[in-house]
Amino acid sequence: MSKTATLEIDGKKHEFPLIVGTENEVAIDIKTLRSVTGGVTTIDPGYKNTGSCESAITFLNGEEGILRYRGYSIEELAEKADFLEVAYLLIFGELPTQQQLDKFNEDIKEQSVVDDDVKKILDAFPKSAHPMGVLSSLTSALTAFNPSSVNVDSEEDMYNTVCKIMGKFPVLVAWTMRKKKGMPLSYGDSSLGYVENILNMMFSKPNETYKQSDILVNALDKLLILHADHEQNCSTSTVRIVGSAHTGLFASLSSGISALWGPLHGGANQAVLEMLEAIKEDGGDTKKFMAKAKDKNDPFRLMGFGHRVYKNFDPRAKIIKVAADEVLGDLGVEDPVLDIAKGLAAEALSDEYFVKRKLYPNVDFYSGIIYRAMGIPVEMFTVMFALGRLPGWIAQWKEMRNRKEPIGRPRQIYIGENLRDFKSIENR
Repeated sequence: MSKTATLEIDGKKHEFPLIVGTENEVAIDIKTLRSVTGGVTTIDPGYKNTGSCESAITFLNGEEGILRYRGYSIEELAEKADFLEVAYLLIFGELPTQQQLDKFNEDIKEQSVVDDDVKKILDAFPKSAHPMGVLSSLTSALTAFNPSSVNVDSEEDMYNTVCKIMGKFPVLVAWTMRKKKGMPLSYGDSSLGYVENILNMMFSKPNETYKQSDILVNALDKLLILHADHEQNCSTSTVRIVGSAHTGLFASLSSGISALWGPLHGGANQAVLEMLEAIKEDGGDTKKFMAKAKDKNDPFRLMGFGHRVYKNFDPRAKIIKVAADEVLGDLGVEDPVLDIAKGLAAEALSDEYFVKRKLYPNVDFYSGIIYRAMGIPVEMFTVMFALGRLPGWIAQWKEMRNRKEPIGRPRQIYIGENLRDFKSIENR
């Protein structure tokens, strides 16, 4: 016998079914709430207690610090898989065989050329334009160069569209950075692996041969994997709700990029570096700023510590801290900002105030450090986040369309004026 939840309103009881997920998460199914109660709704600002969908993609348990993609732990995937394998897993549901992975890689390379007219759109942006605004615009513009709508019921159509955006998106990312830095645009080298070519497209110079660093490739590969999906966050929910109107994939992804741009979401790693720069300008006294962070009356916020979902620890931060140490050791970068970052992290991990409240350095903190050490401009940090999140957005859009989910249409509780008579302008 299925379990139910009982809601009593004005002495009248209504029963609603309980849905139990495969990890024993329990939800009250209130699809019929308005109809059976005569118009009663729920209110949940920020949707912190509202499940918008059933999904088989990512499991997240913030209390226990668990993150899994399609049932695989993030720790094992970061150690044993590469980014394209994880992308395939998220989008198509299973880890690829070697044959499937090789084909996926080759098909992506075949689709990696961006129409030359896209350069004209890029040229129209001033160098001062924020890279996230540029990336969102260019991603949406891809629709104009690929006007046929994808048939979501065709596996072949979906596969080709996935390969198309997986091939072209890194090019747009690299072009966005090279535009910012005044460098000639590059398509990279098709003989390289997916992540290797991203670095090549971003950093190669026309007058010298680009030298790959295995440590940088490994660090970027892990960063992309760790950012690939994170359940129903702001940008992912945006992609799904925009796509629920049967909006195309490229336009839906563009909306996700815009949502990710916000400093409370993907912009957090940029905010970390801006905070570190401010501390440096103030003299670099980390103890002073740790004290400010503990002072409830001080408006200063320590960016990159703690997480709104992970109440214990961020499992991604544990993984990427190792890569951050390797990158800093390999590059031998002498940078006072990175020295401040290392000092803050060390103090937070030993300070009773932070340890007691579980305010550990999170993935945004370490990703910002790595991108800074790589030589990626701070304005590009959120763009790199988007590059990692791409397969997750695709997977969520694909799942939403395959499940034939209805168009998103949240309700509201109206708190405005009641009916009023119109006053002519001379009587107002």
